[in-house]
Amino acid sequence: MTAGWAGMLAPGRRGAVGVLCGGVLLFAVDTYVTASLLPSAVAEIGGERFYSWVVTVYLLPAVVTSALTGRALAAWSARRAYLLALLAFGVGTAIDAVAPSMAVLLIGRAVQGTGGGLLAGLAYALIRTALPRELWTRGSAAISAMWGVGLLVGPVLGGVFAESGLWRGAFATMVVVTGVVAVAVPAGLRRAGARPPSTRTPFPLFSVLLVGGAAAVLSVSGLAVSGAGVSTRGVVVAAGGIVVALALLVGLVLHERRPGAVRVLPLATFTRGGPLAAVYVTAAVLIGVSAVEGFVPLFGQRLGGLSPVWAGFLGVALACGWVVGEMTSASVGRGRLAVGVGPLLGVVGFAVLTLTQRPDGVVWWAVGLVLAGLGVGVAWPHLAAGAMAGGTAEDGTDDDGEGDRASAAITMVQMLAVALGAAFAGVAVALGDDDPAVSATLLYGGMGVVALLGAVTALRAREAA
Repeated sequence: MTAGWAGMLAPGRRGAVGVLCGGVLLFAVDTYVTASLLPSAVAEIGGERFYSWVVTVYLLPAVVTSALTGRALAAWSARRAYLLALLAFGVGTAIDAVAPSMAVLLIGRAVQGTGGGLLAGLAYALIRTALPRELWTRGSAAISAMWGVGLLVGPVLGGVFAESGLWRGAFATMVVVTGVVAVAVPAGLRRAGARPPSTRTPFPLFSVLLVGGAAAVLSVSGLAVSGAGVSTRGVVVAAGGIVVALALLVGLVLHERRPGAVRVLPLATFTRGGPLAAVYVTAAVLIGVSAVEGFVPLFGQRLGGLSPVWAGFLGVALACGWVVGEMTSASVGRGRLAVGVGPLLGVVGFAVLTLTQRPDGVVWWAVGLVLAGLGVGVAWPHLAAGAMAGGTAEDGTDDDGEGDRASAAITMVQMLAVALGAAFAGVAVALGDDDPAVSATLLYGGMGVVALLGAVTALRAREAA
């Protein structure tokens, strides 16, 4: 049963699975732990006006380094690339742990993001060499599930240290865990480290600038509609930023499809009639619409009258559906069906949410969020496995690093989708002004329309599953 979950834990594989999942878990936990302890950190070191930049300076380098995963694997062995990513992440986390001011904390976050983006990108790229092809779907599910675990562990870890007045201890704990993962790398990635030499290509400067520019614009757009009392000008700036970012991404596609272009996306993305482009778009839609989870606790308290604790539990409903859907879908198989059904579940979930935004609709909110999460989870492992196969030649070999590009692009697309989804959500909520019911309806209804786009592109994407 080499293709079952037991095959993931076979000798020679369990170490790689543990290391790759551990790296993504570090990245995921850090994303959520920082949000929960940041108020305590600001109370001690100041810098409240730079509060929102803590996320921004983390995201920007993460997007860029995830786009350069293929380049890293062309320059270094898999083990060296992974250790360097862990080193950057660990150093950045250590800087955060001792930061005397917000300026230093922001520097640490930028260094963390540099390592974290590479860790996430390497995870998908190295599945291809650490596991046989029949386990790629389960490997993708295991790695992606770490985000669900991070959503549960991060706030708890941050909350415990923040409540005890020892917020720096959360970062110190993560430094220790980073060291533990690093110790396991040489043995865990022994098989993944045995890679054929890749052809060195010129640095994809223009593509990286377009990707980084889109991420930067989206981050600023998110800042324009963050916090309370968002002005009309802020909404206009954010909406304009979304348009500019989308234009930059269109420019990326136009640039990379040119013959002889130095690319960050695999060539198969631009093959006429091929499914890979649809795979990336569908994946982006599924991740982008999940940005609503950041606003669920807010609506739970203001509209549903829930306590902060119960509102927090409601906030993880989408993540729970995601993890359950992912593990079930990866176990059952039937990738074509899963990719087609997943976005439809999301459409139904957002329809339920849109139609039940009233104080007595909390139970229905939970149902809608779980359905939306199931939609992501059911389709995601098959989309990820299809993307990883997108750069693999018919004989199973990696053509000129195309497989690394195809795999790394999963993380790049994921992070850009998170930024785009957050900016879109911020605009929708701000348009509701002070009425939480209107804000929630606009948010969920808008995301439902986006989910419909994913249901359409999934018709082509399922050909890769």
